Amino acid sequence: MTTFAYVGSYTTPGRNGHGNGINVYKVDARTGAFRHVQHLGGLENPSFLAIDRTQRFLYSVHGDRSEATAYAIDPRTGHLRIINRQSTGGYNVIHLDFDKTGRFLFASNYGTDSIAVLPIARDGSLRPYSTLTTVAGKIGPHRQEQNNIRPHHNPLDREGKHFFLPCKGGDVVVSYRLDAKRGVAVEAGRVVSRAGAGPRHIDFHPTRKLAYVINELDSTITTYAKDGPRLTPLQTVPSCPESFTGYSTGAEIAVDRAGRHVYVTNRGHDSVGVFAIDKAKGTLSPKQWVPTRGTVPRFFAFDPKERFLYVANQGSDTIFGYRKSADGRLSPTSIKVKVGSPACIVFRGDRT
Repeated sequence: MTTFAYVGSYTTPGRNGHGNGINVYKVDARTGAFRHVQHLGGLENPSFLAIDRTQRFLYSVHGDRSEATAYAIDPRTGHLRIINRQSTGGYNVIHLDFDKTGRFLFASNYGTDSIAVLPIARDGSLRPYSTLTTVAGKIGPHRQEQNNIRPHHNPLDREGKHFFLPCKGGDVVVSYRLDAKRGVAVEAGRVVSRAGAGPRHIDFHPTRKLAYVINELDSTITTYAKDGPRLTPLQTVPSCPESFTGYSTGAEIAVDRAGRHVYVTNRGHDSVGVFAIDKAKGTLSPKQWVPTRGTVPRFFAFDPKERFLYVANQGSDTIFGYRKSADGRLSPTSIKVKVGSPACIVFRGDRT
């Protein structure tokens, strides 16, 4: 199967956006290089993307806006075609993910502290949400970045049972189960982080009962023991080197498919941090920091076979590729893509 990459962007002046919508690239199977094949314009801030498990449809949410959009993917060319758009019932929708069946799309409204659940029709189109789930809690101490709960990320766990929602403004990670009959998210648990940490994104160990959260505001990573919808903190470590004294914020986090390393990006230090996972405890120790060769590395993603890691430098309008070695370390390559304000990268391709 040919591999295609889809890059979302920020486009509006309010986000200092230099992007122009969604750009589609064919990925060279040997070198990992991107070749541009389509630009889909007329989209405001398609800032986070997701591809369904059939790899027939792509979905986007729109930063500083209030809707999600469905697209059909041409399997031969990789090109996108807009199917329809639906409201998420809130402002600044920031993330989306699918339930285990692929019949529902969860979306987080960062600006208005709610979750929408949108049914997905067989033709890939989105149906209207039936109800909203309000996310409530205590607000953190940061005067600028914690004015509301600010749900930031809502991925489904590896077991396919619970969505986990790091809330940057509320210093809390909340878990939800899907009530499919009512099409609504129901709270199942929550864990409070330390004040002012600003939990942003979460990922899960592929085989062990562990979760890892990148805390945006204090640039730390917290390791949690995971028991169904409940998290128990085990460790918190800096996401930047201890020698770094500048200002930085945590952005993206991912666990590799072998369950041996956690990867994060740091905006300010402008690096990818590589952390080894302790085989016995599941805790982290720093292994490597690699410069992102650009500013504001908002996002990164592995290719489907996890041979390359691609960093989206939102502030400098670039994507750079790194080769992942057997020991988890990253090394620079010649892969460079010029694209305005990249915010997200997703792949369609063979994952075996």
